Amino acid sequence: MAVLEQSGNTPGMVVQLNEKRKGESLWVESWRRLRRNKAAVVGGIIILLNLLVSIFAPVIALKPYDKQVLVDNNAAPEWVTKVFPNMKPREEGGYVTVNNSYPLGADQLGRDMFSRIVYGTRVSLTVAFVGPLVSILIGTTVGLIAGYFGGILDNLLMRLVEIMYAFPTLLFIILLMTFFRTSFANPEAGTLAYTLGQIDLASGGMLFIFIGIGLTSWMQMARLVRGQVLSVREQEYIEAAHAMGAQTGRVMFGHILPNILGPLIVAETLTIPTYISYEAFLSFIGLGVNPPTPSWGSMIAEGSRTISSYPNQAIFPALALFLIMFAFNFLGDGLRDALDPRMRGVD
Repeated sequence: MAVLEQSGNTPGMVVQLNEKRKGESLWVESWRRLRRNKAAVVGGIIILLNLLVSIFAPVIALKPYDKQVLVDNNAAPEWVTKVFPNMKPREEGGYVTVNNSYPLGADQLGRDMFSRIVYGTRVSLTVAFVGPLVSILIGTTVGLIAGYFGGILDNLLMRLVEIMYAFPTLLFIILLMTFFRTSFANPEAGTLAYTLGQIDLASGGMLFIFIGIGLTSWMQMARLVRGQVLSVREQEYIEAAHAMGAQTGRVMFGHILPNILGPLIVAETLTIPTYISYEAFLSFIGLGVNPPTPSWGSMIAEGSRTISSYPNQAIFPALALFLIMFAFNFLGDGLRDALDPRMRGVD
């Protein structure tokens, strides 16, 4: 707290400020508001835990995700049979093989579901980070160029965005994935198609998912960046930068971009669940990762075929997908409130 003192050497009262309060930047104040948002903190903790699980998957997983033990197919631990009353153990006259060595049960091929869910975290989180990265790199560049230069270039770029917006996003991704899977099936050795096919094969089928989502994820970002640039390019500090002789690249990436990062971060965080859902849906319909690479979407698809008899095989991966999507939603809502400049100085 500041202390006020009166000087005796001069007539009247002279007020001296012994302690000065250090001002807070917008980012520091935003971080403080974010920490006070309990839902955002919980979402961040869930994301961090999933990130640790994906990194240390070989240590956390009890068994190899692709190991098949056919004699244990559709086995379930005892606690699962109690949670789902219709899963009656064979010892009680039912049909379920009780095996407590599988914490969440085994699928129809005798693979440990817990281990597959753990490794499936890698697929979802990779999409969650690669999707926004591609969107920011392409969308921000296109939006900056269109909004800053304007004129014919702006019209051409925005018409391109509108043409791509004319296609339903999910249908467009499905068509792209179908094209990739058929065109790169048997390419000639030494060609670009062969190289891409080998990379996709080595990544478990994730490369084409990244390309498919990346080609459709940048349009919204481009329009958002363009709108933000149009709103700030006539501000006084931009005119001052021009008056001081700043180059175009310096103005765009040194003055404009840092001042519009807040809305971009919020928008991409709120869009991450969409990227995850795209990957899960593609894997659900068989256009996602290549078996036996585990994906929550493909696990849900496999479990849905026997959901009446073994509901755990579909419900557990669905819960994992539910948690990670809601975690990013909570974090995105918290970031939106924390980075809102209208909330500056408001506790």
